[in-house]
Amino acid sequence: MIGPADVRAAAVLLQGVAERTPVQRSRALSELAGADVWLKCENLQRAGSFKIRGAYTRMARLTDDEKSRGVVAASAGNHAQGVALAARMLGIDAVIFMPVDAALPKIAATRGYGARVELSGTSVDEALVAAHEHAERTGAVLIHPFDHPDVDAGQGTVGLEVLEQVPDVGTIVVPVGGGGLAAGIAASLDERPDVRVIGVQAARAAAYPASLAAGRPTPAPELRTMADGIAVGTPGAVPFEVLASHRVPVRTVSEEDLSRALLLVAERAKLVVEPSGAAAVAALMADPRGVAGADGRPVVCVLSGGNIDPLVLLRVVRHGLASAGRYLQLHVVVEDTPGALAELLQEVASMGGNVMHVSHLRTGGDLAFSDVAIDLQIEAKGPEHCATVLAGLRAAGYRLTDA
Repeated sequence: MIGPADVRAAAVLLQGVAERTPVQRSRALSELAGADVWLKCENLQRAGSFKIRGAYTRMARLTDDEKSRGVVAASAGNHAQGVALAARMLGIDAVIFMPVDAALPKIAATRGYGARVELSGTSVDEALVAAHEHAERTGAVLIHPFDHPDVDAGQGTVGLEVLEQVPDVGTIVVPVGGGGLAAGIAASLDERPDVRVIGVQAARAAAYPASLAAGRPTPAPELRTMADGIAVGTPGAVPFEVLASHRVPVRTVSEEDLSRALLLVAERAKLVVEPSGAAAVAALMADPRGVAGADGRPVVCVLSGGNIDPLVLLRVVRHGLASAGRYLQLHVVVEDTPGALAELLQEVASMGGNVMHVSHLRTGGDLAFSDVAIDLQIEAKGPEHCATVLAGLRAAGYRLTDA
């Protein structure tokens, strides 16, 4: 079990290495929760996430012999970059195993820090198997992304900073994959039992709720989430023991929750985060009063990382806009006559809808010989505006369904 002394020792080690990331108050989230909500911006950390804290702490404590043998790690991207940067700073050779579908910018950044990247498996767990095999074959030291006391103590320095930056904090909400960050923060708070820690996992990659209920690490039933940074199949033994003993609850959020949160952070806080980095905000948005509690004390949501592939960002923003009622997809059947499309578009325009995409379909089992199906993608102003457009088109006699 790690405790505050371990975290404080890691903080000393990390001076001049990890950034003291800022906290930023969110007016939008504060109004939603009925309490001050602060964002702990680990997306602005070196290498783009909190991972440098744990990686450097672990690697700086290796013996000279261990350092000479090099290190190996497995990661979807954030731990990879943290290990690669720490290895460069400490003069250690590093090999990183990443899933074959890891984001290209994360692969490029890891290589840019000087590590050798090997692609293996379709998940972090499968890449970790390859990393273990490499360690056994070569003698390299495995730097686990979350299942080691030094790693978790390093991650816990986030909690020490939160206590200094928001002294009256009541709740800290933390994204959870393997559990190292949440465990480190929980350990840092042993002397502050008045502060709650709430973990958050993607519902499609949620091993912790069942594991905590069973009293032992249990594999997640699926790993199908946009939040690749917290898509971990099985909790680590070290962080699981900490979270279980501290009775840290772990909530789950949907893909829609994640995309809406990422969009809000970008629009209102002007911060770019990856889907896993938005998990804490997603939980707060999904259940503001339940997460914030009834005492009105400040809430801190940890934005754990900002390493997002621009292509993924584009898809997630579109998904978030659709979830927020900002996109409306329609399938409209009209009579195939000259001017029919123009009339439809004029009707949409008259209600303030901005048509972004149009496609025609003239053949289909549900189409009469004289009909044409038109698929529209409309930019709307929110759910109420979507309902107005739908009602207006139906009132005008159009046959339509949500696409």
